[in-house]
Amino acid sequence: MPPLLIIIFAVELVVQLVNTIGATTINNLIWGILLSFPSALSTEFSVQRKKQAEYLKVRNELKATSSQDEFAKWAKLRRQHDKLLEDLEKQKASLDATRAKFDRSLTTVRLICTKGLQWFLPFWYSREPMFWLPHGWFPYYVEWFVSFPRAPMGSVSIVMWQAACSNFITLVFTMLVAIYGLAVAGRQDKQAVPVAAAAGKQGSKAKNSGKEEL
Repeated sequence: MPPLLIIIFAVELVVQLVNTIGATTINNLIWGILLSFPSALSTEFSVQRKKQAEYLKVRNELKATSSQDEFAKWAKLRRQHDKLLEDLEKQKASLDATRAKFDRSLTTVRLICTKGLQWFLPFWYSREPMFWLPHGWFPYYVEWFVSFPRAPMGSVSIVMWQAACSNFITLVFTMLVAIYGLAVAGRQDKQAVPVAAAAGKQGSKAKNSGKEEL
């Protein structure tokens, strides 16, 4: 089993990733991966797509058929259209219920693995030292603070280690997002310079042509 301090760091990292990416985006990504594997669910989605394509084809044919001049053909297409629409609505309701159940299950697992562990581990291992400070290097009040609430004096408690990991990861993520934003802005500026230069040349040509006409 990995050391407890690594587990705490991993939990805080996962929490930060979820907060940055977004729970909905993660659910959609895992749902798409799940549908890419051969299963009864992916087969049901494939059948729905085929039936949807058939429904659109019949609907277009129905629109192109006159109910007065070709009543027999129009009535047949109408029956097919209504049958396919009813089947699609039933399939959609079933798949929506499956997706809702999937989202609830995934949300429960995610909360247990993130928020649940964030609360449970500090409670269960509140007396467990993460590591020990060098003896005599720090004054008493510093040793008391880093051992808060119930770790042995002179050690770093799980609560302090958790807070340090959370702050460090948040700082790193903020820095990475800022660097990415600056890189994107710089790329956009580089793309805008040639466009502005081309517009300036066109404007100069227009002015010169106007002077020649005068």
